[in-house]
Amino acid sequence: MEPQCSLQDVIRCDLCETPMPPKHCVICHIHLCEACVGKHLSDKSKEHYIVPFKLRESISTCLKHSTKICKTLCEECNVLICATCNSSREHKHHKKDDILKVVTEKEELIRKDLQELEKSITLMYQEAATNIPVQRAYARNNSEKLTTALDEQGKVLHIEIDTIIRAMKSEIDNMDAEYIADLNKQENAINHTITEIKKVILDLKSLLNTSDVCLVSKYTSKNEEFRSLPHQFQATLPTFTPQEINREQIQQQIGSLSELVINYPVMAEPRILTAIQTEYEGWTKGLQSLSCLGDNQLWTSGNEKTMRLYNLQGELMREVETLSGNKPKDITVTQSKDLVYVDITDRSLNLVSKTHIRPLIKLKGWVPLFLCKESSGDLLVIMDSDKGEQTKVVRYSGSTEIQSIQWDARNKPLYSFGPHTKYLSENMNLDICVADSAARAIVVVSKAGKFRFKYTGSLISTSEGSFKPVGISTDSKSKIMTTDEHTQTIHIIDQDGQFLRYIDNCKLKNPRVMCVDSKDNLFVGEFYTGIVKKIQCYN
Repeated sequence: MEPQCSLQDVIRCDLCETPMPPKHCVICHIHLCEACVGKHLSDKSKEHYIVPFKLRESISTCLKHSTKICKTLCEECNVLICATCNSSREHKHHKKDDILKVVTEKEELIRKDLQELEKSITLMYQEAATNIPVQRAYARNNSEKLTTALDEQGKVLHIEIDTIIRAMKSEIDNMDAEYIADLNKQENAINHTITEIKKVILDLKSLLNTSDVCLVSKYTSKNEEFRSLPHQFQATLPTFTPQEINREQIQQQIGSLSELVINYPVMAEPRILTAIQTEYEGWTKGLQSLSCLGDNQLWTSGNEKTMRLYNLQGELMREVETLSGNKPKDITVTQSKDLVYVDITDRSLNLVSKTHIRPLIKLKGWVPLFLCKESSGDLLVIMDSDKGEQTKVVRYSGSTEIQSIQWDARNKPLYSFGPHTKYLSENMNLDICVADSAARAIVVVSKAGKFRFKYTGSLISTSEGSFKPVGISTDSKSKIMTTDEHTQTIHIIDQDGQFLRYIDNCKLKNPRVMCVDSKDNLFVGEFYTGIVKKIQCYN
């Protein structure tokens, strides 16, 4: 038989025997009900420190000052400290807060996030998931209606048009398959996120029940990334328009199918999700380069020898100095999550691993300027020659040059020469996109190096010669984004160079550099302020 719990086993207030007291004095080591807290504190003969009962084991004496109770959390070190440590040189300039205040605020945030996840966000995803089969059925019904209409029209026509009819049916099937495929992707993304949300809910409930102060204090809300449904798009389903029979123009008389239009719209008002203040503030330090390390960290560099890694809370995670002691010209993160930087003083590309720095490439006769990683793992580097006004983009596999891109089909230079900024990025369709500020253009070539197009600004509001692109990045939908130094805006164009829109509502000040994470969030670095803004562009 299991032992029965006696009344004596119930935890009681040490002053009045009230069961389940909610408070505890960690100095006197006694449990207190709410009514007895004031009575206990009235004893002025010694110090008291009242905490919630569940935190009684978490509050401890200081390891350095054994007679002192740790009442403060050093947020930078994530450790509990006493009053003496609080004023010590080690923690003097660190951000600190009362531990009970931190726990109270974090618990309130957890409760709000939990409530939003359970009552709002989860419902939104469930409703969206429920609507997918309806849209899929509607699409199939629409396709069946189109096929039936074509059959009826075909009965009226002569046998010679059967080939045309079959071709149009095939086109319907292809568009239907494309639409269903996108719906399936949307359904998978929604279901995957629902699973993530359920896991977060469990984690939040666990946090509310834990007594681990440091674990609670490290909590960061993830609700923002769940507030917008993933993989949203708008589709215009094809229609069939029959025509009266005209034997002399049978092809035209059959009718036409409209195209399946699937659009991933940019938000009407892109919004700033967070802003990170880096140490590259001011004219002399100037933020010069930016590269995403996963979705939660950013490598940065400016007009000084130190490169810095920040998380999205603005906390400095790592600092690395260049081997030469000179400022890096540009940086990028490789597929293996190592950092590569350009040093123009010794004409080198250098690889920063977890433990050391080593030269990766050293050039002769050419000066490396800017670089980017490629989806295949190769590096693309744009460089100027020592002699003669020549500029080229070179592809490296490891330290081996495997391609050089310099001239167009008429043997004219693709890129301007000189020390002007020429940031570059690879598109999802493997095009190489260069923001050539001196040429005032985005120059795009194919992976093979064949010229595709040149974007010189939108005719909507950019006068001739005023467009001055600096930073550049591309997203998963092959859209190209560039910072315009002249208008202090961001231009977004499609993979064929067609202007789509501006981002001009995010109070950008001298936007210089940019990168995109796996969720198509855009990070924009401001040169003079040293601020990196995370911008959500898509719903």
